[in-house]
Amino acid sequence: MRYTTSTRDYRDSFYPGYFPSGVKWLLISNTAVWLVFFFAARSAFGLLFQPFKLVPGDVVHGFALWQLATYLFLHDPFGFSHILFNMLTLWMFGADLEREWGTRQFLRFYFLCGIGAGVCVVAANAALGGDMQRATIGASGAIYGLLMAFGVLFPDRIVLFSFLFPMKAKYFVTILGAIAFLSSMGSGNSNVSNVAHLGGMIFGYIYLKSRIGRVRFSLAASLTRAYREWKLARAKRKFKVYLRKQGRDSDRWVN
Repeated sequence: MRYTTSTRDYRDSFYPGYFPSGVKWLLISNTAVWLVFFFAARSAFGLLFQPFKLVPGDVVHGFALWQLATYLFLHDPFGFSHILFNMLTLWMFGADLEREWGTRQFLRFYFLCGIGAGVCVVAANAALGGDMQRATIGASGAIYGLLMAFGVLFPDRIVLFSFLFPMKAKYFVTILGAIAFLSSMGSGNSNVSNVAHLGGMIFGYIYLKSRIGRVRFSLAASLTRAYREWKLARAKRKFKVYLRKQGRDSDRWVN
């Protein structure tokens, strides 16, 4: 999944803020945990990660509530594609969202969607008689929430579906939501947690459309824009002072 950029977006990619801190540290932490998990899973040390996977039975009967957050940092240690596509999507879509909202609001939304997706997995298994001992890992629930937010905030941005077909973000997100919904209806034997995908999108959409979500993100976006404008104005003032100094000293020669 990839989105194309306008000339302005391409130019902004050379600014220091192109790789915002929230996305950067999520990428670093997820990759670091995956590397440790990769080597540990090939030995007895792999069992040390078991308490951090999302196991519905542990959450319901053992009150292992921390699993609703820790499972987001675990990815398949026997394959590279799982973490690759999750982190690639996080970078491609999360960077714009963090620049729009600011780091604090971005991270709040990310973990809200991820934890919400985990709640959906636990609830679905408990309500529908699923396997309560089947573990779920990966940040896909949070990632799908970010995709939902991207479609809501940038509905007319052009994205490339499967790297081939250009379409507007709002249609792209609609297709992903439909796929997740239909897949969740009959994914009992699948290795992909479509319920988590759908749950992340649902939680993200509800929060964005709720009063508290609109107020918080509107305020965050306003503060972020105000801070950028203040930095730009300050830089202009410093440059004008520099020019004035250069003008006063123009009668001097330099070696």
